[in-house]
Amino acid sequence: MGVSQRSEFCLEGRFINFVIKDGYKLKGLLLSTHEGECYVKLAKHLRAAFDLRLPAGTWLQVVGYKEYDIKKDKVTLKAERVMAANSGIATVQTIAAPQESPSIDHVKAKPAKTKATILVCQKSDCMKRGGNGVCQALEAALSDRGLEDQVTIKGTGCMKNCKAGPNLVMPDKTRHSRIQASQIPALMNQHFGDKNLSAKPENVREVAISNGKFC
Repeated sequence: MGVSQRSEFCLEGRFINFVIKDGYKLKGLLLSTHEGECYVKLAKHLRAAFDLRLPAGTWLQVVGYKEYDIKKDKVTLKAERVMAANSGIATVQTIAAPQESPSIDHVKAKPAKTKATILVCQKSDCMKRGGNGVCQALEAALSDRGLEDQVTIKGTGCMKNCKAGPNLVMPDKTRHSRIQASQIPALMNQHFGDKNLSAKPENVREVAISNGKFC
């Protein structure tokens, strides 16, 4: 006899924030519904589909499965599909949906699974310390090296290291703090260029990703 019950759910609410683990792992969404604040866990295939610059206050419609753990008396909501809603009523745009078989419409929009990702904090503290320039320098460096089709740049929520911004995480999960635009070429050489390069960007600290204090 199972200890949990599963059923489908569909709810609407205003987007509050993303729930991010270890400073860069997207786990779920916080929504404000008519019943109060609600946490919705994202299915694995949805996490890469989100643009983490989604504005707070956006109306979302979420469809998925609700699991009730009888032993723990706990309900878990897991989203399989997320859509933007107009005034909480009419669905107008799919934000994230399950992966489907390739079609003419989907092939163009579907990112390559082999694409490496550079994560850049988009929060105000990092932006004030030069985050915009870092993003532009990364785009230029990828273009110069012909890596646009192999590496993508993705904005994230707070990495919990605000005073040491700008912060970014390279594809190998190495986090760099206090990075400036002028250091990006050397950083790109370090990760994508000549493996024999011994010089690292000046004043760049590499730290293991770990839970830090909230800013």
